[in-house]
Amino acid sequence: MTLSTDRIEKEILLRAPRDRVWRALSNAEEFGNWFGVDLKGQSFRAGEQVRGRFTGSCGHLRVMFAAIIVEITPQRLFSYLWHPYAVDSTIDYSGEEMTLVVMKLAAVDEGTRLTVVESGFDKVPAARRAEALRMNTGGWEAQLQNITDYVSAH
Repeated sequence: MTLSTDRIEKEILLRAPRDRVWRALSNAEEFGNWFGVDLKGQSFRAGEQVRGRFTGSCGHLRVMFAAIIVEITPQRLFSYLWHPYAVDSTIDYSGEEMTLVVMKLAAVDEGTRLTVVESGFDKVPAARRAEALRMNTGGWEAQLQNITDYVSAH
């Protein structure tokens, strides 16, 4: 793990084939299943936005997940922009800069190495930057466990 004031970087070995992990990342409904957000009926396409309500045990059931898909390179890279830790439903985050989440896959002998990098926290307003970085650091730890469980079970 690499941690700075601008980025979170995490890596995990998933004991599943790369095509299985890729499907869990790039299929919007599967992504929603392990990420804890309702994306039923949606697809990921570069340049388009997806939206859905959080459904998991994160305690943010009234919060909307919104992301703009940046890049989809089959079996290798999936990336999107979003507002980090945008959980206060009384705040309009649309005027803030977004962070970039990049998920890279690499086939290895034991399965698939998934690297997640979220960068751009230095552009988050100072009043909420440290909390967004802290909460998303813990959030990515939980999400990596979620995808591990998901690809193992499906």
